Amino acid sequence: MSFEVFLGAIDALFTYETMFWVVAGVFIGIIVGALPGLGPPLGMAIILPLTLPLDASNAIILLIGVYSGSMYGGSIAAILINTPGVSSSAATMFDGYPMSKQGRAATALSVSATASAIAGVFTITALILFSPVLIEMVLAVGTPERFLVAILGLAMITVVTRGSLAKGLLAGAAGLLVTTVGSAPMTLDRRYSESFLLYDGIDFVAVLIGLFAIAEMMKLAGEEGGIAEGDVVIGGGIVEGAVIAIKHPITVVKSGLIGMGVGSIPGAGATVSNFVAYSEAVRSSADPDSFGSGNEIGVVASEASNNGTVAGSLIPAISFGIPGSSSTAVLIGGLLMHDLRPGPSMFDADGELLLTYTMLLALLVGNLVILLFGLSMVTRLGYLTKIDTDYIIPMVVVLSFLGTYAIRINPIDIITIIVFGVIGFYMVRYNYSVIAFVLGVVLGDIAEDNLYTALQLSDGSFMIFVNPFEYGRWLSPVLVIVICAILFGPFVKRSIGRVLGT
Repeated sequence: MSFEVFLGAIDALFTYETMFWVVAGVFIGIIVGALPGLGPPLGMAIILPLTLPLDASNAIILLIGVYSGSMYGGSIAAILINTPGVSSSAATMFDGYPMSKQGRAATALSVSATASAIAGVFTITALILFSPVLIEMVLAVGTPERFLVAILGLAMITVVTRGSLAKGLLAGAAGLLVTTVGSAPMTLDRRYSESFLLYDGIDFVAVLIGLFAIAEMMKLAGEEGGIAEGDVVIGGGIVEGAVIAIKHPITVVKSGLIGMGVGSIPGAGATVSNFVAYSEAVRSSADPDSFGSGNEIGVVASEASNNGTVAGSLIPAISFGIPGSSSTAVLIGGLLMHDLRPGPSMFDADGELLLTYTMLLALLVGNLVILLFGLSMVTRLGYLTKIDTDYIIPMVVVLSFLGTYAIRINPIDIITIIVFGVIGFYMVRYNYSVIAFVLGVVLGDIAEDNLYTALQLSDGSFMIFVNPFEYGRWLSPVLVIVICAILFGPFVKRSIGRVLGT
């Protein structure tokens, strides 16, 4: 049945309309990724409300294209002006910018495009081949397990938070509080909804657009002129760069797998995989001292890893609704906006399995588009880094307001994006974790819905989560143990260290 659905996905993908959205998504993503300060979450958040007239398949394909394209686009600014367009291209600067200063910018850009495309194709193909195993795992997860997976995602706040753990937990709790506004999902009791405009709760899309689009524009408003300072000169050989990437298949595959593995861990993301893959390339090199001064393998490893991360990040996002990054949080918002609920239905042959396969195949084709676009437009990519912020800010703000209002025609959504834009701006300024806040917003409803249903199945007994003998659910206690390990493991480790130290 899965193979028949896979063939149906091929038919669905290769139509003029769907292919147009694949190419459009990648093109928009490259532009957004090349502009420092924007990045995939903001680009996807802006596009999200504009997908409302599209059918679910094309809408999600457009968002996926933006996500994938921006991963490559981030390398453009990193190589040309030593400023990563996205954080997942930070390691690309180490060798990409020195190559630019040596007059080999075109070589570095073509290395980036080729490595990104090959790693993306490889990891997506691996995900498609192993999808039957993933399908069986997801379909075996019931309501109690889905609740615990949501709690596991919330526990990841302790992992994703950089700096003060208290600030991360506070941000996550604030995100959970947002989901309590409106009518309760099961009992329909009204909570914190003094106005009828709040009966349906605070719109998730409006929150995302406020946090990512408006907050980033407030940050950019303090900067003047274009993003790049001075002239951007592109020299070197395009074919030379493509050949360099092809000549290092082990580095491409290894870095792509690192990206896929790290990306599948909620909270890790492409920035982590970027540095892990780069560090591994340095470790395994016969000439590690050459890294940081224009070694092409550094660019290969960095760029192969971040596109590999896209495939890995889709696993927790579409399987359990757990966002591994800000980008997948927006993607989940797109699924929910189009009445698609992440979880077993995404892998059910009678449900949305066709969409899932179409989405993966679109990502596969999107990487080929990245290769063609990246190699053909190398000499023109410098223009993207010189767009004046005075043009970027008003366009983004107008699109954000119009798109948000168009979703529900509810004036409260306009207020929502303003309020959360200000909140997002100050969260970044004072080092509060935005991804922890997003985890709370995304997982709050999932946790509440499944907790209520699980307790109905057990007649109100919480033992359904920990007693496998009575209820026959062996995965639940395993998840409880993992959650406890994540929450209390660091404290136990420190305590043991103090004891051993004395």
